[in-house]
Amino acid sequence: MQLARGQQVSFADEPLILVDGDDLPTGHESKERVHAGEGQLHRAFSVFLFLNPDTVLLHERSAEKPLWPGFWTNSCCSHPRRGECNHTATQRRLQQELGVAAELTYLYKFEYAARYLDIGSERELCSVYIGALQQPLAPRPNPREIAAWGWFDCSAVDGWLAREPERFTPWFKLEWAALRGPYRGMVEDLFRTPGKHLAEAG
Repeated sequence: MQLARGQQVSFADEPLILVDGDDLPTGHESKERVHAGEGQLHRAFSVFLFLNPDTVLLHERSAEKPLWPGFWTNSCCSHPRRGECNHTATQRRLQQELGVAAELTYLYKFEYAARYLDIGSERELCSVYIGALQQPLAPRPNPREIAAWGWFDCSAVDGWLAREPERFTPWFKLEWAALRGPYRGMVEDLFRTPGKHLAEAG
């Protein structure tokens, strides 16, 4: 899938998947309505791409984003649309946001809620994935989605997050703590065993 640079890929009326706390679908609703007010629980995903076990790709969210514009976050994050499984949705979004493809490893899922000013909320059951991205496969970020990006030393991210937590999205803070804690070994495993793939859960 080749996209023109700057092509719009996010839409207020795209149908997202509403779920209960066990990740069972309960219906569908537009992205705009799902994020209005206190939000409705919906399925989502976050992807972290690594160059090596100590180097991660992060990006700054575009100013066009209604929620948390200009905040730094993980490599790629979005939602499966109605009729999509997470595998299809993650690969679609990697292409749309970064212009890359990567084999992903599922880690875990968690539920969280966060309010952004008086504009709206995220209330997500979010599945977290990691993947290895080789240097020759350079990202081609979509400026409608991404204002800036870079490869960052993980220890430097630890320090940056400690000094300026207000610059990061709320879901990133939760996921980064898990990646640097109980799931750290799985990041290292991406590079110990090339091509290793764990099927996504659910």
